[in-house]
Amino acid sequence: MTLTVVTVNLNGIRAAHKRGFLDWLEASDTDVLLMQEVRAPEEISREIMGEAWDSVWVPCRIKGRAGVGVAVRRGRALLEGEPRLILDDAETDVDSGRWLEAVVRPEGGDTPVRVVSAYFHSGEKDTPKQEAKMAHLPRIGARMAELIAEEASGGISSLVCGDFNVVRSQADIKNWKPNHNKRAGVLDEEIAFLNQWVDEGWRDTVRDLAGEVQGPYSWWSWRGQAFVNNAGWRIDYQYATPALGERARSFEIGRADEYAERFSDHAPVSVSYEI
Repeated sequence: MTLTVVTVNLNGIRAAHKRGFLDWLEASDTDVLLMQEVRAPEEISREIMGEAWDSVWVPCRIKGRAGVGVAVRRGRALLEGEPRLILDDAETDVDSGRWLEAVVRPEGGDTPVRVVSAYFHSGEKDTPKQEAKMAHLPRIGARMAELIAEEASGGISSLVCGDFNVVRSQADIKNWKPNHNKRAGVLDEEIAFLNQWVDEGWRDTVRDLAGEVQGPYSWWSWRGQAFVNNAGWRIDYQYATPALGERARSFEIGRADEYAERFSDHAPVSVSYEI
C-alpha cells in the first residue's frame, strides 16, 4: 500500500487559492497534505479545503503570519488520535504556528505514521529574526531526537516535512558563492543542524531518491528572473525516520510549467512511501 505525502509552503492559503491551488490539488495524487505559511484563521482554511479533506490546523498567534496544517483526503487516509499542536513549552508568539504533529493511516491499512508539518523561521543575517531562528533549531533537534528514538524502540515511524528555510549544501542552491555565509538559509551554523540530523539517522528522502545532483529546487523568488532561469533553492524537505525512509519509493517536485501558473513561490514536494 502506497501513501503519497505532499508538503508545500502556500505563501498564504487565501492567495494560493486565488491562484489555482485547489485545481492543482484535485489533479494530484495526494493522500496527505502538509501545509506551511497558511496565514489564515482555522475556519477560513477549513472552508477553502472543502468537504473532500479532513484537517487540523495551528494558526500563528500573530495575525497574518506562519500557520501550519495537516489534511488527509477522505477515502484515502485517516487522522487518528489527538494532534500535538506545539513544539515545546518554550514556544513564544513568534514560534507559534510552526509545528504540528498528527498521526495518519492509509484507508484500509494498519500502519500509522506520525507526520509533522514544520515551518522554520526564515531569519535574516545579523538581526533578531536570525537569533529567533537559531534558538528554535536546537529545540527542533531535541524533539527529532525523541521521534527517531521512538521508532528505534519499536514505536511509530515519523516524517518531519516542511519549509526548513535552510539548504544542506552547494547542491541545494543555484547561486552558492554569492549567498554562502552572507544570507540566512545558507549559513554554516544553520546548515550544520540539517546535516547533523541526517548523521543521526534521519533520511532526507528527496536527496536519497534524487541522488547527488544539483537541486531539485523547491523555491524561487517571485522577483526578477529567478523562476525562468531556475535560480532556485531546495529548502522544502521530507525527513523520515530510518525505517520509513527505506520505504520511500518515488518523488516529484510540482514545479509549474510557467511563471503565471504558480500558486506559491514554493513548489509542492511529493514523496510516495510503501506502508
